[in-house]
Amino acid sequence: MEALASYKAQLREIGKLDSAISLLHWDQRTGLPRKGQDARAEVIGALSKRQFEMATSDELGATLEALEARDDLSCEEAASVRVVGREYRRHKAVPPDFYERFAVASSRSEAAWERARAASDFAAFKGHLEEMVDFARRFAAYYGYEESPYDALIEEYEPGMTSRRLAAIVAPLREKLVPFIERLTEAGAAPDAQFLQSPFPMQAQRALSLRALRAIGYDFEAGRLDTTVHPFTITAGPGDVRVTTRFLEDDPLSGLFSSLHEGGHALYDQGIPDRLTWTGLDQGASFGIHESQSRMWENLVGRSRAFWTYFAPHFAEAYPAARGVSSEALYRAANRVTPSFIRVEADEVTYNLHIMLRFELEQGLISGETSVGDLPDLWRDAMERYLGVVPEDDAQGVLQDVHWSAGMFGYFPSYMLGNLYGAQLFAAIREALPDLDEQFARGDFSELLSWLREHVHRVGRAEDPGMLIERVTGKPLDPEYFLDYITGKFSDVYGL
Repeated sequence: MEALASYKAQLREIGKLDSAISLLHWDQRTGLPRKGQDARAEVIGALSKRQFEMATSDELGATLEALEARDDLSCEEAASVRVVGREYRRHKAVPPDFYERFAVASSRSEAAWERARAASDFAAFKGHLEEMVDFARRFAAYYGYEESPYDALIEEYEPGMTSRRLAAIVAPLREKLVPFIERLTEAGAAPDAQFLQSPFPMQAQRALSLRALRAIGYDFEAGRLDTTVHPFTITAGPGDVRVTTRFLEDDPLSGLFSSLHEGGHALYDQGIPDRLTWTGLDQGASFGIHESQSRMWENLVGRSRAFWTYFAPHFAEAYPAARGVSSEALYRAANRVTPSFIRVEADEVTYNLHIMLRFELEQGLISGETSVGDLPDLWRDAMERYLGVVPEDDAQGVLQDVHWSAGMFGYFPSYMLGNLYGAQLFAAIREALPDLDEQFARGDFSELLSWLREHVHRVGRAEDPGMLIERVTGKPLDPEYFLDYITGKFSDVYGL
């Protein structure tokens, strides 16, 4: 068992470095003084290089080879060797010095994006983005691919997914969603949301988000809530899963749903068993499966009629403009469909169109068919084609998301897949828990969380996304679950 003990010790040391790097990233995106950004980038780069060297070392490779030849490993040990081995071979092709340069450039690029977004100045960010695109293309070349360099990048976030498979999902979704949106806007009765236009103090919003996070089961002894420009969740180490959100004084629901979304991510990470810590399995099955959890808590729970039956009095207590407004009116207002500029503020019906837009642009960037300098115009054109709206500036357009600044190309499709996975999982949950609405209406979300812990969270990364979905729901991924949910719910909300 010497090889197994060595393997576990190596993963533990890699995990410790990952924890330190994660904490530095969290600090950078929540409270790091501007003058400290350049030095922080160097520190992150140095630690990232060291971690990368350990994760691609000849020593780890030899240990993996020895373990792969054995047939006496436990199921979880074998899964760890499979997952870590796959990543080892993928990343071994990347030179450590190249990875360090990427880590430094990525950190600086994120800081530059934040400044450029605040000033709505794409020109100030253009050079950084060109550098990130170049890094992405070179990563794809190192990783290797069969059909498209974009496939090599998708694999990092969604194992087994390809651009060809994504295109086959996107086409029918777009064909059905676009005319349905037209039906809603032309023939439907839009919910009244006038009462949501009063200012909502930030502190009151924070208190409301804390209440919602506690209600769904987020463990504050293993995390915390902070604010940032672009909300995210980060696991800083065992027992430390932090969420961030963004409050807008003129939008009383934005911060609440952002908090529920990030809380969904955090519940997943908090639900992965301690025994998987630093084994390579202590993460979600994929970014899409992770997104299924966040979108489920934000939308299928947080935007449900039953949730607002429970939450309406708490909302009215914090937001005086909603006093006297019925839970049904709040539910409907929370589900108003309005094609809009900002992805993270998008309603459930139009959200996937934002992802399709980014998928289209990313493919062009990685293939070389699209120039970075043309992105603002291409973004505006795509927004008009997909959503019928045109952003007035780059802050509402091409600069709104943090992902490209960090070199995360191939990540956006996971958001769309998360919606599809989430709807299919929730259909299985409703079969298993037929009184779910009654539970939500009285503020009890414990059975839902327990079900997710048992069927999704407990396996961590031991199963690939396709395997997990088929095991839990009995079927491969099927977008019809999402379409049935969307058309049924919003036909009711809009009186079609």
